[in-house]
Amino acid sequence: MAQGQKSNTLLVKGASRALDQLKYEVAGELGIQTPQDGYWGTMTTRDTGAIGGHITRKLVALAEQQLAGR
Repeated sequence: MAQGQKSNTLLVKGASRALDQLKYEVAGELGIQTPQDGYWGTMTTRDTGAIGGHITRKLVALAEQQLAGR
């Protein structure tokens, strides 16, 4: 996403780096080739959507575990 279009504000400093790392980790798990230059704008919507969906599933599962007291 272009810098001028960024609308989400992270509440925890340092979370940006962790989320970025998670993005690359999920892409690797799905077998999606990540861009070497770091620009995700040339990737297909299907691939970026799959990455985002899996990230959301992982974050929801983590929150559920924390709420359950694990």
